[in-house]
Amino acid sequence: MTCAERPILFDCQGDRLVGILAIPGRLACMTGVIIIVGGPQYRAGSHRQFTLLARSLAIHGIVSLRFDTRGMGDSEGDARSFTALDDDIRAAIDTLLREVPRLTGVALWGLCDAASAAMMYACQDARVSKLVLLNPWVHTDGLAARARLNHYYGRQLLRRELWRKLFSGQIDWTASLRDVVRSLRSVIEKQFFDTPRSFSSGIPQEGANPSEARGFIVRMLRCFERFEGHSLIILSGNDLTAQEFLTLTHGSKAWQRVLRRTNGRIELMPGANHTFASCEWRLQVECETNKAISST
Repeated sequence: MTCAERPILFDCQGDRLVGILAIPGRLACMTGVIIIVGGPQYRAGSHRQFTLLARSLAIHGIVSLRFDTRGMGDSEGDARSFTALDDDIRAAIDTLLREVPRLTGVALWGLCDAASAAMMYACQDARVSKLVLLNPWVHTDGLAARARLNHYYGRQLLRRELWRKLFSGQIDWTASLRDVVRSLRSVIEKQFFDTPRSFSSGIPQEGANPSEARGFIVRMLRCFERFEGHSLIILSGNDLTAQEFLTLTHGSKAWQRVLRRTNGRIELMPGANHTFASCEWRLQVECETNKAISST
């Protein structure tokens, strides 16, 4: 199937944004895809990931728009946090549906903080019917420390190679021990925010860090609870961001309840790094994305 790519300029709150439309020769799916770019990044993506994804979608008859948010890449305006991209995403959706009026809805696709931005936006816009979220960003110091302890140090202790290097003097065990102690201290200091007790209801209780307690993670959960479409969450097996997300959701009844919904699915890719940098991982992401968008 042929694919036509063309640049497009569109307005967002008075600033000019730059995007690339990838339009298949024959439209086989009435859901278009908005590829949201997390920062600091631009519309091609790491190792051209977003460009290649858009072309893969087009081969399967799916139209997409990848674009630079305000202040990034070639777009005008001031750069802003991923928590403040609602207007950018809405402008991109308006543009895609105006350019391809046959579409009946859109899917939001995002990696890392772009996935978090998509999750926070989707419930506000009935035109969004699907989400594809890769390694959503839910970072706090406590979550990061617990993820390192649970998923990195625990796994390392089972490796024979680690013990061989340790006893042969190839590893500085004092530095490693200091890192473990720092992680433990961070877990203890942040326990009120990151423990199941403080997140079981989805809203951190008294004792949580006030700025975090009213922050983007709660907003993500509340918006995801209200989203009525279908979602696919793809997580890397070798990535701290993904492990933080798993640590959060495993310790939260509210997150578990949302993720158990029949219209949501989690796909774990063992060994994959944060940006799915290898050809094998990239193709797997493209395959899962195509299936998620094409499914009814």
